[in-house]
Amino acid sequence: MWLFSLCVSMHTYSQIPDNHPIHLFQTYITGDFDNQHQIDAELKAGKQVHPYAKHVNRVANSKIDNLPAQLNGFFLLEESYYKYAEGDTIIKPYLFFFEALPEGKVKLYSMQLPQDVPPKDIRNDNASLRFDYHALKPSPSFKPAVYTQTERGFYIKAPNEFPGGVFTLEETIGKDCLEVMELLVREGKQITPYDTPIIYERKSK
Repeated sequence: MWLFSLCVSMHTYSQIPDNHPIHLFQTYITGDFDNQHQIDAELKAGKQVHPYAKHVNRVANSKIDNLPAQLNGFFLLEESYYKYAEGDTIIKPYLFFFEALPEGKVKLYSMQLPQDVPPKDIRNDNASLRFDYHALKPSPSFKPAVYTQTERGFYIKAPNEFPGGVFTLEETIGKDCLEVMELLVREGKQITPYDTPIIYERKSK
């Protein structure tokens, strides 16, 4: 069903217009980011609130076999790393598809990753990592959501309910800064140990 919806989008316009905001969106979200500046400020104030977090984001179309010649958007492989002062680094890779909508917005799909591949191997620099377009399916736990362009960049707020709780993604993607809040509430209790965004700053493109 999801693949069919992509085909419909491709027939809406076979080539994304040069002035579509998704081109700017791609330049904003691609690169290396971390929140070292935020962590330094928290430590100076006497308490680390957020984990040290790092994103390595690259367009992943070249890693996908059987990709259609015309695709109304792009795939992005996000390597996410999180580490608190006391604890091991947590690795969370994601594969996203960003679709260009005719009205100038950008739609986010979170894709299922192969269960037989360890998270540590799902990296942009792993030349042997391949995905099959025909096997890709959207995540059942995250419904597609839409970014709108604002003066600060691209904004999204996407609540996702699940039995016993809700996960809400709220973020603003700017030219050199990502503000990301992932709030998990289960049985009425906030699980996320902080309630303000992680502030990622660009380290490289």
